[in-house]
Amino acid sequence: MVARGLDDFEITVLTEEAHLPYDRVALSKALLSDVDLTLGEASMWGTHNVTLRTGAKAVRLDTEAHVVHAEDGSTHDYDELVLATGSNAARLPIPGAAKSYVYRTLEDVWFLRAEIARLAEALGRKPRVAVIGGGLLGIEAAAGAQSLGAESLIIDGSPWMMNRQLDEGAGQALGRLIASKGFTVHGGVFPSEIVVTGAESEADGGSVTGVLMADGRVIDADLVVVAIGVRPRDELVRAAVDEGAALEVGPRGGVVIDETCATAVDGVWAIGEVASFGGMCLGLVAPANTMAEIVADRLHGGEATFPGFDTATKLKLSGVDVASFGDAFAKEPGALEIVYADPARGVYQKIVTTDDATTLLGGIFVGDATPYQSLRPLLGRELPAEPGAFLTAAGGGEAPETELPDDAILCSCNSVAAGTLRDAVNACGTCEGKDPVRDVPGLKACTRAGTQCGSCVPMIKKLLEKELQKSGITVSKALCEHFDLSRQELFDKIRVLQLTSFEDILARFGTGAGCDICKPTVASILASQHSAYVLDSGRGTLQDTNDRALANMQKDGTYSVVPRIPGGEITPDKLAVIADVAKKYNLYTKITGGQRIDMFGARLEQLPEIWKELIDAGMESGQAYGKSLRTVKSCVGSTWCRYGVLDSVGMAIKLELRYRGLRSPHKLKLGVSGCARECAEARGKDVGVIATSDGWNLYVGGNGGANPAHAQLLAGGLDDETLVKYIDRYFMYYIRTADRLQRTAHWQADLDGGLDHVRQVVVEDSLGIAKELEAAMAAHVENYEDEWAATLKDPERLRRFRSFVNAPDEVDESIIHVAERDQIRPANPAEREEIGRVSLGATIPVRSQLEDA
Repeated sequence: MVARGLDDFEITVLTEEAHLPYDRVALSKALLSDVDLTLGEASMWGTHNVTLRTGAKAVRLDTEAHVVHAEDGSTHDYDELVLATGSNAARLPIPGAAKSYVYRTLEDVWFLRAEIARLAEALGRKPRVAVIGGGLLGIEAAAGAQSLGAESLIIDGSPWMMNRQLDEGAGQALGRLIASKGFTVHGGVFPSEIVVTGAESEADGGSVTGVLMADGRVIDADLVVVAIGVRPRDELVRAAVDEGAALEVGPRGGVVIDETCATAVDGVWAIGEVASFGGMCLGLVAPANTMAEIVADRLHGGEATFPGFDTATKLKLSGVDVASFGDAFAKEPGALEIVYADPARGVYQKIVTTDDATTLLGGIFVGDATPYQSLRPLLGRELPAEPGAFLTAAGGGEAPETELPDDAILCSCNSVAAGTLRDAVNACGTCEGKDPVRDVPGLKACTRAGTQCGSCVPMIKKLLEKELQKSGITVSKALCEHFDLSRQELFDKIRVLQLTSFEDILARFGTGAGCDICKPTVASILASQHSAYVLDSGRGTLQDTNDRALANMQKDGTYSVVPRIPGGEITPDKLAVIADVAKKYNLYTKITGGQRIDMFGARLEQLPEIWKELIDAGMESGQAYGKSLRTVKSCVGSTWCRYGVLDSVGMAIKLELRYRGLRSPHKLKLGVSGCARECAEARGKDVGVIATSDGWNLYVGGNGGANPAHAQLLAGGLDDETLVKYIDRYFMYYIRTADRLQRTAHWQADLDGGLDHVRQVVVEDSLGIAKELEAAMAAHVENYEDEWAATLKDPERLRRFRSFVNAPDEVDESIIHVAERDQIRPANPAEREEIGRVSLGATIPVRSQLEDA
């Protein structure tokens, strides 16, 4: 199950088994010991809008009524249905088959473990376990039985084991390796009967004594396990088709899907082994996971598509090293096979290339698969060395896996070669005028590698580390002691995997319990990707102090209240409400530099009361507390000013309402000036917009503060639509690739090519991600909800706003204010000491400076 954005869904999962969903790929571990194979966090199944019904086998599907009928008599309506019924272990249609066992569920492996122990005790010797099937699962089952003390043998009707992944030479090498591990292999002949003695019929029971082969031999056995493949569990689909459903069954079974994983019936999807794509159903976990991600993306309005089956296989079993990828059988016309074989050692290595031995088409490795990691990124590309150089078993040394050739494509999404990355690291012309790149974010910004799907980021990091090691440089971009990944790497992984909880992210990529660096960073990443309420689903404990209270804490422990005033425009009525609130709660008021009104001195328990009055008057949170959009400052523009060229106030309001709530690595500020006189100081903002007679000029990467920077012109003469589109792209690209607490000015300066690179990405769409960035911003706009309005709707959320958890009605009377310039301010230490002799919670007068004047 892919857990993402669950707040908008009511999810019901029906499972035939009695367990929480578990990792079937790791069943061999359960054969050897009691281990927990539960997928993900068990707490996920306790989520209020996720219902798991175990022991509820689906038996009928009514696609017209949108109802699923379960074996227990329950019915389940649906809007969207995902079929993930998987597959069944195939069984042999031969006499005695009822006395054989399969290797597919937890119950299967628990039974086999108990049965092997029982037989060992009853027979007084090692029981003989015959595994029929010489594929990956069969070899794994035989190894598991051997580990439990059985004498394992493998019966494979094919001429060699793993014949779907390995050619004959590789199969022979594998057979020798398997034999060296103590297995007996009977290959090339199919079984015709499982011999049962002590019974006149299968129904009478009896005991297994052997397997009769087609050539007349009888192979002694006490227990038979069948592992000859899987068959899609499509009986639910077939029954629905018989009742008139428009679902289509594939040529090899399963339900036919398109590239979106949708079936022929609207609202019905299929993933995993039951899904037939291109006429194939495949029992591999990686494509199943990919399909799950695609359906989850589609249900959230995305446009992901299934790229097809990746049939690469790698097996590491007790020293049996096997890998197969690409055109392993050299089916491409003119394909050339470069082979090294040492049957005596059980070693076989083959590289498949084009007929000129230059382009890699595939490969097979048995006994020594070390070249696999280096070669797989080169699939379909020209080899950087002679093919024989990768045949490490031939005695030519290690494969060049630690030094990918310069023309090897490391990032396939953007066709970024390893040499391009090296140039950036070593400043060999790529980064002219700039220092060498020393971190992954810099490489991504400089070369575009890793800016799309993010799957190549680990390889980018590995290459970077090796290049830095050559130079004697050690640079760590770890987010903190709990995450070795930088913020950018972590952002990409969370985005690609659509993770939604800190616990899942920490379990996958971190260690320990987290800290005050990584927790707020992950919280910010989750907020920017999912726009969910920042204090729900355990995210409240991740936030900084200000975000936890949805307000800025001041030096005396009180909080400030800042309602949003888009573009600095406010009506007299709303001004009156702010004045009334400030008077009622005795708050200090001040006009901010962003054209807003800040009210200081509110106690924690007063915040909901204050915000209720403001929201009832049509206002919302200004989010002055978050690393997010703060303000869009504007002049009056053409509406009132005789020098104004365009409506700067209208544009400022439009931008502020669009980007409000947008979480980012640091705060964001914008400015819109109605003419070149620049009264809104737009060029001192992260994004500045200045009106001209030709349209809007867009400036980016400015900021004030300790290290002020002028924004630079990105594009000029823009209409409203294009202006907004470019700002969308700019902000989303910054959010994806900037470092923790990095302002846009410094992020932009750190990019190789600086403004030119930003212009290429934002204006020219050089990375091909413009639509993706725009879609991400559109999702933010669509899902925006004022945090204080959301808080007031939920009594449980309001429980956070109490000064004392165990005494919700008590107030913090240690807060002391004094009067100054006709308003309040926090008392200083001397004043607190004096006031302590009076009464806590009081406000005492201090001579007004206005009176001094």
